[in-house]
Amino acid sequence: MNIGFLGLGKLGLPVAVAIESCGHLVCGYDTSKDVQTIISSKKIPYKEELAQEYLEKSNIKFLTLQKIVKFSEIIFVSIQTPHNPQYEGITRIPEIRADFDYSYLKEGIAALSKKIEEYGKDKIVIIISTVLPGTIRRDIKPLLGGHTKLCYNPFFIAMGTTIKNFLDPEFVLLGVDDDQAAKKIESFYATIHQSPFFKTTIENAELIKVLYNSFVSMKLAFANTIMEICHKTPNSNVDDVTNALKMANKRIISDSYLEGGMGDGGGCHPRDNIALSYLARKLDLSYDWFENIMLQRENQTDWLADLIIKYAAGKPILILGKSFKAESNITTGSPSILLKNILIEKNHIVNMWDPLIDGAYPDCGDKPLLYFIGTKHAEFQSFPFTTNSIILDPWRYIQKRDGIKVIGIGDSLYE
Repeated sequence: MNIGFLGLGKLGLPVAVAIESCGHLVCGYDTSKDVQTIISSKKIPYKEELAQEYLEKSNIKFLTLQKIVKFSEIIFVSIQTPHNPQYEGITRIPEIRADFDYSYLKEGIAALSKKIEEYGKDKIVIIISTVLPGTIRRDIKPLLGGHTKLCYNPFFIAMGTTIKNFLDPEFVLLGVDDDQAAKKIESFYATIHQSPFFKTTIENAELIKVLYNSFVSMKLAFANTIMEICHKTPNSNVDDVTNALKMANKRIISDSYLEGGMGDGGGCHPRDNIALSYLARKLDLSYDWFENIMLQRENQTDWLADLIIKYAAGKPILILGKSFKAESNITTGSPSILLKNILIEKNHIVNMWDPLIDGAYPDCGDKPLLYFIGTKHAEFQSFPFTTNSIILDPWRYIQKRDGIKVIGIGDSLYE
């Protein structure tokens, strides 16, 4: 295929020569004159594994934007969305927070779309720049003409190993706004590697990209907390501890526990985090990570309580499920019981029922209720909900049915 690039910086150029190495013809444009010099001299001034080797073999062309539009079947947009240096982590976190700077991206997209409209034929444009969710719909789509077929395809790469990461990714993330464009992009990637595709909405893709990075930060912060504990605890070694945790590849290092729902419970997790919070204070750790976990759990449950109150609007409240997890009758540490107690704290009358714990279902008559699914028991999928009721489902597994409003919490497409 003929592939174009708008933006040939430290991300765009390595990816461009990687694509070229797979047999595609590649051209690009960048507002920086330094980039044109790098391409003509075939010398990479920054440290990037394989980039110098690939560039030396490259025939990539530096063209005008107009010529790129005419030449390319797919145009990748790799334009920076920088943050002010005070938000880059080299200073203490400012009290006031800010979004990324999208001015360069908007300017580039506007110029590209204008050239596409002048050309008068449809062109597939793939944005790979990092943005916060909602940015493309709010700031980018209004700049597009009818011939620009947009998708969002952020990469999961690490600077220094960009080419290796692009050619052999864990998966390809594609935010789809045009199905035909998506099919063309999939056929393109089939020439690069055999990694799996994950297609979703543009907003989901925007969110997945930044959360992927945040997940890495979370793991590092957790490991560094372990390091500090070991430093302050006799006969402890952080590498022994983390190496043992790495062996837990069925629950910890896996896809387990990575679904939205209620907080964790049982006889171990909440009590262990509270005990570790005590230890953090005893050892005078620089940060009490464990209190933070418990506060998130509590505050999220508080938010769920407010959501129940909002949708109940005077209807009686019934929480279905008391146990701390599905298909169990153990209530120790149950987040649904925490939810009930918070609702009572907010002066609301709440009933609970669990088929694995209680006797017969309480007689609520045929009046509409606000049901909240506190435990993901399978039998609630066929439960006889009363007509005109509302179901709040944090697990998103209750099927929609006539005469009942089912709201899957965490699914903003339910309305």
